[in-house]
Amino acid sequence: MAELTHFNEQGRAHMVDVTEKAPTHRTAVAVGEVRMAPETLAQIRAGTMKKGDVLAVAQVAGIQAAKHTWELIPMCHPLPLTGIDITFSLSDAPCRVSIRSEVSCTGVTGVEMEALTAVSAAALTIYDMCKAVQKDMEITQIRLLEKTGGKSGSWTAKEA
Repeated sequence: MAELTHFNEQGRAHMVDVTEKAPTHRTAVAVGEVRMAPETLAQIRAGTMKKGDVLAVAQVAGIQAAKHTWELIPMCHPLPLTGIDITFSLSDAPCRVSIRSEVSCTGVTGVEMEALTAVSAAALTIYDMCKAVQKDMEITQIRLLEKTGGKSGSWTAKEA
């Protein structure tokens, strides 16, 4: 079994020292979705939610979350992100908002957690902005689709 890198000599967790790693261009793409009733989706489309433009606010929330991932996930390094893009697609069958985040940087560690955190925060924001209309929405299918860069190179998820 490979040596565990996130534990110190006392067996306690620590943030890995990446000082000696060479910077490379790194990207990650993550996706997720919020499933909802047709009436909820209709209000998102029409822009009639009382809290405002659901997708605009969710987009900003996702961007902010990516930038602050290192403050939320204990072993993540702070990274100089160079690009964050969050896109949404709406579907009637099943009724859902699909979320996609693409994050990039030139650095010494990957941006997978930043992409996943962006999708998660965007989904939670959609839920928050719509919960007065529907409380049983489902946040689901959050996963990494692909990553590039670093020592391990490129990776792409198999079909779900």
